[in-house]
Amino acid sequence: MGKIACANVLSDLYAMGVTEVDNMLMLLSVTTKFNDKERDLVMPRMIQGFKDCAQEAGSTVNGGQTVFNPWLIIGGVATSVCSNKEFISPDNAMVSDVLVLTKPLGTQVAVNAHQWLDNPDKWNKIKLVVSEEDVRKAYLRAMSSMTRLNRIAAQLMHKYNAHAATDVTGFGLLGHAQNLAKHQKSEVSFVIHNLPIIAKMAAITKACHNMFNLVQGTSAETSGGLLVALPREQAAAYCKDIQNQEGFQAWIIGIVEKGNRTARIIDKPRIIEVPAKETDGELW
Repeated sequence: MGKIACANVLSDLYAMGVTEVDNMLMLLSVTTKFNDKERDLVMPRMIQGFKDCAQEAGSTVNGGQTVFNPWLIIGGVATSVCSNKEFISPDNAMVSDVLVLTKPLGTQVAVNAHQWLDNPDKWNKIKLVVSEEDVRKAYLRAMSSMTRLNRIAAQLMHKYNAHAATDVTGFGLLGHAQNLAKHQKSEVSFVIHNLPIIAKMAAITKACHNMFNLVQGTSAETSGGLLVALPREQAAAYCKDIQNQEGFQAWIIGIVEKGNRTARIIDKPRIIEVPAKETDGELW
């Protein structure tokens, strides 16, 4: 949880192409529902996870705030002092650009489905479309994805002349795409055709009568990927470079066309299962 929170915080800078982080603050809410033993077991591990992730990003945690609260919460702030050439303003998408997504969708579904393993009423809704092993593997994939930094994707935005980007988190893919489109200088709109989704999560959301709205693009993500508008001729090379450096896929999921600063997902988007096939002993 600490690592995920830190990676999520950092993505706000990464979405601007900022990859050198000068300082981080940690904001911590210790739940009053913990007894002393639970608190002393859980909180140091969360704090250490946050600090480890900050270190991976080349930064350190220097300050923050801790409070007691009914809810267990961790978050933070990442700051960087940089010149104009070190960040990419997120408002220059152009007609004929394409949209790239750097992490698969479906983290909310994966985490909920994992909780349902202990809830017979809810498990009965999905047990015909997934096995317990499918759900456990999806949960591990979600953890892997949420703790992975978007730092390399941000670095490569400069190399491949990205025109705009946002991270995909609580408002879902469509919510963040709409927000990004709304702030473009040019009269453009985003159209999304492809949805890369953690394997089996689309089947779960269908079995639940679309309660997560995953395919509709409003399922919340945590520490999701970057949605990047890139020149069409450079997008494939951007995705390939991420694959070569990190060993993870990125996908061209849509286009930028002339429009009125809106975003939409087509009626029947192509669902890309991630990974496309299972490999024994490998998560992805």
